[in-house]
Formats: sequence, C-alpha cells, structure tokens
Amino acid sequence: MMDDSATEMYRSRTDALTTDVGEGQPVVFAHGTLMDRTMFAPQLEALHDEYRAIAYDLRARTDRYAPGYDLWDLADDCAAVLDGISEDSAVIAGMSLGGFMALRFALAYPERVDGLVLIDSMAAPHPEEERAAFSDLVEPYEDVLEPMPREIAEGSAAELFGETTREETPELVETWINRWETYPGKAVYHELNSWLGRPDVTDRLSEIDVPVLIVHGEEDPSLPPSRAEPMLEELSDAEIELIPAAGHTSNLERPEPANDAIRSFLDERF
Repeated sequence: MMDDSATEMYRSRTDALTTDVGEGQPVVFAHGTLMDRTMFAPQLEALHDEYRAIAYDLRARTDRYAPGYDLWDLADDCAAVLDGISEDSAVIAGMSLGGFMALRFALAYPERVDGLVLIDSMAAPHPEEERAAFSDLVEPYEDVLEPMPREIAEGSAAELFGETTREETPELVETWINRWETYPGKAVYHELNSWLGRPDVTDRLSEIDVPVLIVHGEEDPSLPPSRAEPMLEELSDAEIELIPAAGHTSNLERPEPANDAIRSFLDERF
C-alpha cells in the first residue's frame, strides 16, 4: 500500500516539511493525530544546544494526505526523512500516532534506529468499542475537502488535553482547536484510519534492542498510562516517566518535566 510519490516528498522537500536545529546525535520527532511538528517546539528548544533535533509534519499535515496509507507507510516516510537530513540513524521520538509509527520503524529499519522515545503511545491496538466510535466519527468525511466542523475540533480537545491543562491553560487548547477546524475532513479521515485497524505488535517488542524511554501524561484521557506500562515487560531496555498534571499531549502541556525526562535519557544513553 506504500505510496512512493508521497514518501519521496520527504527527500525532495525536506526543508519545507521539517524544523531542524542544532548539531550532534539526531533526534527525530513525529507528532500525533491532529497535531503538527510545532507541538515539539519546547523539545527542540531544550535540546538544540547538544543534539540535532528535527520535527517533521506527517503525511496528514501535507498536501499528500490522501489516498489511504498505514503505519508502515509512515515508517517508510520517516526513513525518507532520515535520507533527506543525511543521517543514517537517529533516536525516533513519537507522540501517540507518532509512537505507533516509531515502533514499526524500529521493526522495519532496525539499523536506522538508535533509540526510541514513546510519548503517550502504546503497542496494543485500541479496544474494539473505541475503534468503532472513532470510525463512526470520521466516516462521513471520507471524501470531504471542506474543513472539519468546529464541534468535532472542540470535542477532540477532551481527548488530547488533560483536565488540568483544559482548566489552567485554556488558551493553549483554543489555539489548537482553531487549527484543527481548518483541516480538510478527508485528511483527518485518512489520518485516523492509518492507525485505527492496526494489529498488536506487543509480541514483537522483544526484537527492539535499543534504549526506550516511555513518557506519559498521568491525566491522559485517551491512553491512560496503564496502556503503556505493558511495554516495559516486553522491551529489553525501557524506562517510564510519568508527567503529572498532563494529558495526551504531555510534552506540550508540561514541557519542563517532559524535557527533563527526555534530556536525562539522551544524556545518559547517547
């Protein structure tokens, strides 16, 4: 199902699709559903003094948001990003969907991954009832080029941000709601469907033999930490850092503790 032309854009338009700062061990950040590469601005700022930190827009935030694609296609895109920045390998840091992709990138391209940072993500699929609910929500937008309705954008905030963030920094939440309601319905439809039916890769985690840091918001309403914790038993070299008062976008909601965890992991292991 791989779309070679879509993957190729990461080699030919790398500078347009990435933010690339600093020098040193490369760390590549891949965002989650509805987000974009700007969600990692706090991490790029925190790391650029000693690391080469790169964030890129996944296919859903580009003009190649259709036709359909899956997580393995997105892993191929990530490999093309590495080609575009002329790096053989990197630490791959993925949030939610980006983490689903990062696990598959490590399985498909073991020689190109130095380590993983999994932010509010998991190896198992969503439960059937959740998959059905997501599918019903986006199904009407399969061929819709008009922007998503604001009510869906507003409803998504309860999934992507923790209760503390929604109460204490509503302006952050509103900024993203305003952005989400500009997305073509078709882009969101294909974005969700890239991971909605994904198989469980828990039984393959033992194949990943690089250091892994799991960062997870304690208030994550979409994927509670209990869904990430089973990965600790299956991965050969993994640790977890829970971020207090943070939801599904923990690195954006509480950047200081998230940055401390990521920076400590990188400094100790790389």
